[in-house]
Amino acid sequence: MAPHKELSDTIFDEIVGRIKEDDSSVPYKLGPYLYSWKFEKGAQYRQWLRTDLDGKNSTVIADEVKLADGHDYFRLGGLALTPDYKQLAWTSDCDGSERYTVRVKHIDSGEVLSDEISGTSGSIVWAASGEEFLYTLLSEELRPYKVMLHTIGTAVEDDVCLYEEKDPSFFVGIGKTSSKKWLTISAGDHVTSETRLIPTDSPRSEARMVSARRENHEYSVDDCGDTLYILSNDTHKNCRLVKAPIDDPAEKNWQELIPASDTCYLTGFQCFQDFMIIAERSHGQEQLRVRDYEGAEHHVAFPEDSFTAGLGSNAEFDTQVLRVGYQSMITPPSVFDYHLKDRELELLKVQEIPSGYQKNDYVTERLTATSHDGVQVPISIVYKKGFVKDGTSPVHLYGYGAYGSCMPPAFSVSRLSLLDRGFAYAIAHIRGGAEMGYQWYQDGKLMKRTNTFKDFVACAEHLVEAGFAKTGQISTSGGSAGGSLMGAVANMRPDMWKAIVAHVPFVDILNTMLDDTLPLTPIEWPEWGNPITDKEAYEYILSYSPYENTSAKDYPMMMVTAGLNDPRVTYWEPAKWVAKLRELKTDDNLLIYKTNMGAGHGGKSGRFERFVEVAEEYTFLLKAFDRA
Repeated sequence: MAPHKELSDTIFDEIVGRIKEDDSSVPYKLGPYLYSWKFEKGAQYRQWLRTDLDGKNSTVIADEVKLADGHDYFRLGGLALTPDYKQLAWTSDCDGSERYTVRVKHIDSGEVLSDEISGTSGSIVWAASGEEFLYTLLSEELRPYKVMLHTIGTAVEDDVCLYEEKDPSFFVGIGKTSSKKWLTISAGDHVTSETRLIPTDSPRSEARMVSARRENHEYSVDDCGDTLYILSNDTHKNCRLVKAPIDDPAEKNWQELIPASDTCYLTGFQCFQDFMIIAERSHGQEQLRVRDYEGAEHHVAFPEDSFTAGLGSNAEFDTQVLRVGYQSMITPPSVFDYHLKDRELELLKVQEIPSGYQKNDYVTERLTATSHDGVQVPISIVYKKGFVKDGTSPVHLYGYGAYGSCMPPAFSVSRLSLLDRGFAYAIAHIRGGAEMGYQWYQDGKLMKRTNTFKDFVACAEHLVEAGFAKTGQISTSGGSAGGSLMGAVANMRPDMWKAIVAHVPFVDILNTMLDDTLPLTPIEWPEWGNPITDKEAYEYILSYSPYENTSAKDYPMMMVTAGLNDPRVTYWEPAKWVAKLRELKTDDNLLIYKTNMGAGHGGKSGRFERFVEVAEEYTFLLKAFDRA
């Protein structure tokens, strides 16, 4: 890449030029204060602020710039205020290993307390007293398995274990209901969950089970008054909403409020004093449903046909105004307040792009590809006006397709560096995600995993048929499980791709799933299969695992990345894959391998610094298309 450093620097400067250096968030109210964050000019990290309701007397409650000083890598895990707003707990990871350390400070005096807890998962939840908080401890294998209760001013060795998970395939999490009356302790893998409730004013009380775990039953909870609301997939994969008395929330007491639907996938919800918000996906599009406790409901109306929207910072339980985040492939991230009384959206902020951006200069479309089995697979695509659909321009196709994660049609300031150089950029909404409902996820996992790869190839073929590209003139990228996708489609159809970028790619699937001492292996078995106990799963994974299926043939240009401290995809996976590619491939195409020696799964940290690697990727793509 050395000969192309000038171009990489140019692209980096372009991307940074689109970022407002002294940016700040829209404040939100919590109790007697307004809370927000800001970036000082040129700063890589945020300062977190609280301000009196009259807008005066602003205080920095957490300064990431100072916390990150002296570290090559820094990530803030969580911030948690005591119920009296006097103390703040925070967690931080300083090497990318996802081991977070907890610290506590008095906000007014700035005094950092002696309490320090290392080896946590990054979450903190305060009890009602403000003198105790819950945190989740990591095992030696980096699995969150214990929920501990710490009392301020006491030794960590004296912390009380509230819950310990014995099953290594289940990870533990903590939270608090919207009314702040109940602490939640959850345990689950990718398809099964259970939740326990503990009063916030009595954290040592015996936990109250909502519904004991049973395979393939997932649910989430929230509360209002004496009622617990539960989103559950017990009767249908797309979930239904039920309620139960909080004193006895067992399944025998569940009363259905919103039945499950074949076409509407309920993905989450949040309770407020007078209403609740339900997030859902209908025909592949995100929606927000407002429902009061008498059953009257409506959907929030958004200004575009294709977009992504979700709840923003809604810290107040008693409110008639809802904070909402919104964006599309051509609309920068925007913040709205939704006023329930008149059902109107009030625009508070649109992400400013200092170097200039004209939304009308770009076009976004929704396409549909026919996969190998006749299934219609959506594609979101964006390009600059003037893009000619004659196959002569470069096209980049991105994909993920795992864990039910949706890849929304979102905006990207960095992507403009490709669009402005004549690229079209497409997102393949392949099976394995949940864009089209939970069944979409199920049809791309376990013994149906190869549907994901075939869908992706079908999307590329459709882009050729639609005139966007020619075979062999499409670049593609994906990371982590999306890196599995990259490895698989490189083996399946190496002729289709001009270049492939695989970030922290999970490509040694079989060997990883055979090693139950690795951090994520047991919890991953419901996603990929357990080749230790299941011969059919072993043979199926072997049939597509990128490492095992690398062979002597021509491959496209490839860029592969890794992180030395990555606990999710260990660095040796991409390293051994690249070594095998270099040994076997029969072409002279460039194969670049980069290990970030000071980071983990997410690459570089820092608001600007993280775009160094994006600029390197874009330079590689431009070189592949002889545009460097």
